[in-house]
Amino acid sequence: MSNTMRAVVYEGPFKIAVKDVPKPKMQHPDDMIIRVTTSCICGSDLHMYEGRTAAQAGIVFGHENMGIVDEVGPGVTLLKKGDRVVIPFNVACGRCLNCEEQRSAFCTNVNPGFAGGAYGYVAMGPYPGGQAEYVRVPFADYNALTLPPGQENEEAFSLLADIFPTGWHGVQLSGFKPGESVAVFGAGPVGLMAAYSAILRGASDVYVVDRVPERLEKAKSIGAVPIDLSKGDPAEQIKKLRGGKEVDRGVDAVGYQAVAPDGTTEKPNAVLEGLISVVRPTGGLGVPGLGYITFPWGKLFEKGLTVGTGQCNVKTYNRYLRDMIISGRAKPSFVVSHNVSLEEAVKAYDKFDKRVEGYMKVLLHP
Repeated sequence: MSNTMRAVVYEGPFKIAVKDVPKPKMQHPDDMIIRVTTSCICGSDLHMYEGRTAAQAGIVFGHENMGIVDEVGPGVTLLKKGDRVVIPFNVACGRCLNCEEQRSAFCTNVNPGFAGGAYGYVAMGPYPGGQAEYVRVPFADYNALTLPPGQENEEAFSLLADIFPTGWHGVQLSGFKPGESVAVFGAGPVGLMAAYSAILRGASDVYVVDRVPERLEKAKSIGAVPIDLSKGDPAEQIKKLRGGKEVDRGVDAVGYQAVAPDGTTEKPNAVLEGLISVVRPTGGLGVPGLGYITFPWGKLFEKGLTVGTGQCNVKTYNRYLRDMIISGRAKPSFVVSHNVSLEEAVKAYDKFDKRVEGYMKVLLHP
């Protein structure tokens, strides 16, 4: 059997390659190796791809992974070869205080000096990503979520690694209660999952802000109200539709790559400013994204708004979201735009980064 495999490797800003790299090996009795069947390209991967981070050449990308168990260590008791699993993007030990309290995104054991680990991401620990034929999963019993055998719901289940739980988490962070109204800024995959989650959870009205027509159309197709950023201040557009009333909750699904209405000038604080403007006094904001942002703290204080932040603790939600998919209650795969082979990753990254040809959520298949 070959000791190498094909993988997506970062070489520098806007440059990746699919090349041969060493196949992962077991390093601990609690490890397992999975044969990857699907690995998604995430908007967060673009931060590294565009050279916005301190990522060094050689990183194997891919933190949204699912596949078939190929090998298990002697310490793994809940899984066996041949099991179908999806892996949270969080690498977590299951033993530290945060893991015990269901805060697996902030595990203190897997990445010394940092709270939290992830596959294939800069500063998130020594864990190669799964945009490859195989990936090693540490603390396998804790981290893996088992799935029904076969190939059914492959697209939907792959979204359990990150974006479906993250969208749900963004709504949760906002303090949402059934019957409330929600504004989601950003109609990328996470934003659409946040809007969809709010609808599943019983929101009265959901507004989704973006400027890309195809994405706004996706928002409309699930029952949300699309708000076109290019047509003016989105907060004012929403309030006008509501007869001057603000919404109860808001979700930032854009992060620091927010742009001004012209669509070309980056304005990192634009989304938080818009959310503070459109959310009612004592409402709440959910911020599951990341970045260095300044915003009007005084206005936030004046309105008595609460803010929830932080990466998604995927394990808090993924089991229940899996069962909603199995029952047919949740059908999140509407965000998937392309399924391509691993060998087509270079082209897929380029098109996804440029937001052309309808590229939105891309699934790679080794």
